[in-house]
Amino acid sequence: MIEKEKAEIKRLSDMLDALNHKDATVIQQGVTELIDQHMKEKEKLAAEIERLRGVREVKLSAEAQKLSKMFSREITKKEQADMGTLKKAVRGIVVVHPMTALGREMGLKAVTGFSKKEF
Repeated sequence: MIEKEKAEIKRLSDMLDALNHKDATVIQQGVTELIDQHMKEKEKLAAEIERLRGVREVKLSAEAQKLSKMFSREITKKEQADMGTLKKAVRGIVVVHPMTALGREMGLKAVTGFSKKEF
């Protein structure tokens, strides 16, 4: 699942990184208008990246709250090995790994399944 915000943050971060690498050549040229324009562009990109990170965090928080209202339990190693069978048996299950952004947001310690009904 590729998020639009994540892709846009990546694109803007790459642009900011490219600007940072151009710093030495811009300063070496010594044109003050060019340096000022360069700095303004960097500040603008940094502000947009921070805004998008906030939007992404809000979305993750909303998703975490939605999932926390559902029935949940840890997924055993045997169930993890045969995830296809588990997903067929429990329709609508959402499996969250603790190392994903959503898992970190929720503070999970183990792979956890969320479903509307008990499983």
